[in-house]
Amino acid sequence: MKLSAVILENFRGYYQKTRISIDDLTAFIGKNDAGKSTILEALDIFLNDVKPERSDVCVHSTETTIRIGCTFTNLSNPIIIDAAAPTSLAAEYLLNENGELEIIKEWDSSAKTPKESIFAAALHPTNPNVADLLTLKISDLKSRVKLLGIDETTVNLSISGSMREAIREACQPLTLERKLLPLDKDDAKKVWDQLKPQLPMYALFKSDRPSQDGDEEVQSPLKFAITQALKEMADDLKRIEDSVRARAEDVAKRTLAKLNEMDGRLASELKPFFKTDPKWDVFKFGLVGDNDIPINKRGSGVRRLILLNFFRAEAERRRTEKGALNVIYAIEEPETSQHPDNQRLLVQALKDLAADENTQVLVTSHTPGLAGLLPSDSLRYVRKQADGTAAVSHCSDTDLTVIANELGVLPDRRVQVLVFVEGTNDIEFLERVSSMLKPNFPNIVDFTSDSRVALVPLGGGSLKQWVAKHYLRNLGIPEVHIYDRDEGTPPKYQQECDAVNKRSDRSWAVLTTKRELENYLHADAIREGMNGIVVTFTDTCDVPEIVAQAVHTASGTGRAWAEITNDNKCLDKKISQAKKRLNRDAAGKMTVARLAQSDTSNEVIGWLTKIYSMLK
Repeated sequence: MKLSAVILENFRGYYQKTRISIDDLTAFIGKNDAGKSTILEALDIFLNDVKPERSDVCVHSTETTIRIGCTFTNLSNPIIIDAAAPTSLAAEYLLNENGELEIIKEWDSSAKTPKESIFAAALHPTNPNVADLLTLKISDLKSRVKLLGIDETTVNLSISGSMREAIREACQPLTLERKLLPLDKDDAKKVWDQLKPQLPMYALFKSDRPSQDGDEEVQSPLKFAITQALKEMADDLKRIEDSVRARAEDVAKRTLAKLNEMDGRLASELKPFFKTDPKWDVFKFGLVGDNDIPINKRGSGVRRLILLNFFRAEAERRRTEKGALNVIYAIEEPETSQHPDNQRLLVQALKDLAADENTQVLVTSHTPGLAGLLPSDSLRYVRKQADGTAAVSHCSDTDLTVIANELGVLPDRRVQVLVFVEGTNDIEFLERVSSMLKPNFPNIVDFTSDSRVALVPLGGGSLKQWVAKHYLRNLGIPEVHIYDRDEGTPPKYQQECDAVNKRSDRSWAVLTTKRELENYLHADAIREGMNGIVVTFTDTCDVPEIVAQAVHTASGTGRAWAEITNDNKCLDKKISQAKKRLNRDAAGKMTVARLAQSDTSNEVIGWLTKIYSMLK
């Protein structure tokens, strides 16, 4: 289950209902006190059951109800609402108009302790005898079946789902309207009981932690690692719990049997039971440095470095681990107390984490440095409006201009060349290949370590807009644009390349000779980086689609590839996943010899050499 949006209403600075889209990597950029941290803390309240305070209600509002909502995609199917009776959220009409699971939590702040209510916002039937089905107990559903005159021989009267399905069928056509369905009342609680364990884990790392013994700056990553481990081992722990429970109950029963021999009346009054469920989160870790000096006694920069390397380690672990849990990492101001070089390492670690299909990363920042290191399509501009309330804008073409002018887009003032590519996958390719080549070719640029050059991902209409508007001309920094040729004639971005090459500021643009950057990968690198996937392709083949098909076939799902190609949404998702893995994992297996074989014209080395020659 993956978070696709967070919805805030009457919560702190967010007075009007505000829907904020969330991607695999999302960065909230804005000035201090604009409302960035509020978003992360709202998710902490929602996903970790943190109780909001009465003071969290928006000061600009006369209402007392706080609302925090989340929408989710990548939903598990089926779900079990009734014992051993699989169904789906779609079949139960629990999805919103976009096919997402949308959960809304409300708290009445007029009470001394705000009370929580939980709803599913869904397109749900409003027909009489259908609208309330999820709240009905099995006896009430049987009564409804009889009321509607449904043939009981066609329905399993012992399974609620079977009766709900029969009732809906008898009441066709259904009229659907967006409704808030209570999930904390009556039998609808069963739905929430099934959904709650599937929500992503959420770890929030704040920037203003106190320096005390057991400092949270260090403890939080370790604690979260323990929480992940316990959740991943839930089945094993349940078996241990059941074994201990059975052993204890056996001892208790044998004790009562002996007691019965002495006093049968007393024995009949006693029954063994467990007073509380076992608590496994009892592990505590700490870190000490040289001479056993606690880490919390070291400088804030050192403590943030530990956090940085926690994320680097997590990125590496999750990349190689199968079946990892869905996790959201939220980090406030990760650049705090860090040298620009360490900022680059941290952002790369976060990008690596976000590339994992089960991981999402959220960050906040008010510095132009971090904004410049992040993909432009990951940016969300948070600002305070004239009336004091907060607003959030997705990084549209217009917002790119605002961010560029107000916050800046450069990592630091050392940048001498900006390299524009179509998207974040191209950055993954260029960073890995340039880093691999640098030891053998000293006169090429290494994007992972050279602070004099910055990679900027564009794409689609944004790319055309950046070229047409030349947003950063006032910086006086030359630009390099590298675009895929693709399959069109003329190439899709030929006009943009021509426009850049007409500039007189040392800027230049190039189209790949091959179809796209993935065509420069060696088949052996793809095989090693993608768990044995073997493919063959030419310079003009659609490599991500070929690999996506090979991965699908190897998965043994039983669904023919032809069915996938007729499902655009599913096809796009599989190709997107293949593209990510090619530019991350396969590109990481490239060698000098392999590039020489796959790029006989030395195009890639030529680009990197020319960029290096532009640096002082």
